[in-house]
Amino acid sequence: MSWRDQKIESSWQPGFDEVGLGLHETTFVIVDLETTGAAPTAGNGITEIGAVKVRGGEVVGEFSSFVNPGIPLPDFITNLTGITDAMLADAPTIHSIFGSFLEFTGSHSDVFLVAHNAPFDMGFLKAAAKTAGHVWPKYRVLDTVSLARLLVGYDEVPNYKLGTLAQFFNTQVSPNHRALDDAKATVEVLHGLIERLGSHDVTTVENLLQFLKRVPEKKPKFN
Repeated sequence: MSWRDQKIESSWQPGFDEVGLGLHETTFVIVDLETTGAAPTAGNGITEIGAVKVRGGEVVGEFSSFVNPGIPLPDFITNLTGITDAMLADAPTIHSIFGSFLEFTGSHSDVFLVAHNAPFDMGFLKAAAKTAGHVWPKYRVLDTVSLARLLVGYDEVPNYKLGTLAQFFNTQVSPNHRALDDAKATVEVLHGLIERLGSHDVTTVENLLQFLKRVPEKKPKFN
């Protein structure tokens, strides 16, 4: 039986302090954001939040919302995402939506937050928490870029972009620079990566945390 085929028999979810918690028992919340720019320190904000909660390879919840950033969207962002100022005009602000997002995500002791290029998303989420007057929980964070570098070789993919990995793992949802679809694609990439972890005897949270400390192989240089 593969990791993805294992079923959850009850709604009880043990915390990370449980010894040897299996990856098939762990709740992962996969998050993707669309934003007005590359960094929150430059005055940019979130325009869309998409999140998918999974456990045992099954989706147990989804969260999706536009966010009014309070500033006009740059043309290149509209061209990239298809999101317009008109689409955000009546959207909730980060102040009004962030509490609902944290409620969906759940306790930091029970979940892994997952994102593709996680430092980008976590930077915006932490800035949003501060703006909205919330204390950012001390979530464990899993970056699928970092995990892919340890599990997928350069002889298999030319890079570790979400679109490249989605194609490699033949995901049903294609990333399209919209938050929920990109989160769904990342879910499928995560499942593919976790399947590969089995060949490294990584089956528990403790195993995973140790595995993530490894240094990925360097990309070979060609003359």
